[in-house]
This record gives sequence, structure tokens and C-alpha cells, in this order.
Amino acid sequence: MDASQAIAHGVRLLHMKTQKTQDIVALGEAMVEFNQTQAEPPLYLQGFGGDTSNAAIAAARAGAQVAYLTRLGTDRWGDRLMDLWQRENVDTAAVLRESQAPTGMYFVSHDAQGHHFSYARAGSAASRMQPADVPRWQAAIARSRWLHLSGISLAISASACDAAFAAMQLARASGTLVAFDSNLRLSLWPLARAQACITHAIGLCDLFLPSLEDITALTGLTDPQSIIAWSHAQGAQQVVLKLGAEGALASDGQTQRQVPGLTVQAVDATGAGDCFAGNLLARLSKGDELWKATAYANAAAALSVQGYGAVAPLPRPDAVLKSLKP
Repeated sequence: MDASQAIAHGVRLLHMKTQKTQDIVALGEAMVEFNQTQAEPPLYLQGFGGDTSNAAIAAARAGAQVAYLTRLGTDRWGDRLMDLWQRENVDTAAVLRESQAPTGMYFVSHDAQGHHFSYARAGSAASRMQPADVPRWQAAIARSRWLHLSGISLAISASACDAAFAAMQLARASGTLVAFDSNLRLSLWPLARAQACITHAIGLCDLFLPSLEDITALTGLTDPQSIIAWSHAQGAQQVVLKLGAEGALASDGQTQRQVPGLTVQAVDATGAGDCFAGNLLARLSKGDELWKATAYANAAAALSVQGYGAVAPLPRPDAVLKSLKP
């Protein structure tokens, strides 16, 4: 049985909805991070990143039961990522290890214009994800309430993109809701391909999490109301538009509500959108309405920009709840 037959067979088996015993499973590329903390002489703080991995850890810190799906190198950095997830209570049982490819890494620098990324990810183990991996992830996807992916999950390679779409189809067949963060990185792929793949992914998701910057680059739209309407027209049932310091605009297709931004002293916005996604999904998994979950996620993201790195500043519930008090 080849990969496509195995996936089709899995889809047939999953027409009877699987019992949900896990909140979230995220799929994508995890990386080692070196974040600049001093300009001259340059000093870097070693941490971890990768958008969906950040979101998974954020969700786990918020109290959700979380698993992660990816390929990692069998190198020391891959071992350290496995240790990180285990410390953060993220299930790694379905992570695949790749002896022929390295774990990716990236560097973050800061200046008056914001933060800038430099990547060493070409040929990474995660970029070698492929549809044949998806049957091995079937159980993790089927038992989760949510599958979370991003534009980066699609962009790192054609085979990873195909694997992500196969995972989304499997999720839909098993009654698992799909959340998709646009997270556009035009350094990874041409605009035309990004437009085609992201638009297709929106049609497969139940919750779309774009940023204003992403959708403006993809469509030319700048008005939040127009972006919400466009997102629903592509097939997304629910949309939460991230507006940075201005907060977020949430829509269930019939009602829209704005969550205002919080005034904070930001030092590093790396991973703020991932923090938002993870906390939003954690609260939705616990039964919060979209509006309440969005307010919680907005507060968590505001706390996360007050420290360096993608993972270290991810807040715990007590800090988020304190910031939400009037």
C-alpha cells in the first residue's frame, strides 16, 4: 500500500469520528534560535523557535494537552528540542528523527526598524516531511480537537506542503478542527505560490489566523473588514485577524468583535503571533467562546513581547489572568 492509498484508507476508517482525548496537535518546523541581545560586541542568546512549535508550547503552558508532528535531525540540536518539548509537556511520540538531514536554526537581530531573521534551514530534516509521513501521524491527528499549521509549514518545501495538506484532509475526515496561521515568509517562496497554497489552506481550515501585514502582502487589502470578508469568502468558518499593537478582530461569520491592544514596553516581538495562536487554541479547547479566547490570547501575546526569544517569554495562566483584571 503506497502513501496515497494509506491516507485514503485512513480517511475511510475515520468517517466514524474518533474520541477526542487531546486538545491540540501542531505540525511544522521546529528550529534552534540565536537571538541578539547586544549589538556591539554582538551577543546572542540560544533558545528555540519555529512558529508551530512555539504555539504548541504556548498552548501547553496555558494548560492544554498538546502533541507535535515534525521531522528532526538526529543531531544534538534535535535532542535538545526533544528535551524542550518533554519539559514543556508536549507529546513527542510521533516526532520522526532524520539521520540524513540537520535540525534547522535561525538568528534574530534587532534595530530601530524591528527584528530581522537569518535562517540556516536549507535541507533541514523538517523540510523533508512528505505525505508518506502522514499515516504515521494518523492517531495523533484523530484524537486531537485541533490540528494547527501555518504558512511556514507549507513553504519550507513542496513535499512538506503536500504533507500539510494531507494532514488537513485527514483532520477533516476525523472530526478534528483545523487552525491555520498565514505566517507569510516571502523569503521562503514566490508570492504567486504563496497566494495559491495559502488560499487553498484557508478553504480547508475552520479557524484562520492571519495578520494584517500578511494579508496586505497576499491580496493588497488593507481594511480589516475587507480582510475578514475575504477570509470568509475563501472558506474559513472563523477568522481572528491579528492587528499587532491594535489588538485583534474576531469573526464567526455573523458577528465581529474587536479586542483592543494592551500598552506594553516591547523588546522583542519574535513569536508573539505564535503565542497568540497557542493561547487562543488552548482556551477554545477548554470551551471558551471565540471572543473570550481572543481576549485571553491578546493579553498573552502582549506579555510575550516583553522578553527576548520565542519560547522563554511565553506566559503562564496566572500572569495572563492578572493582566486581564480591570
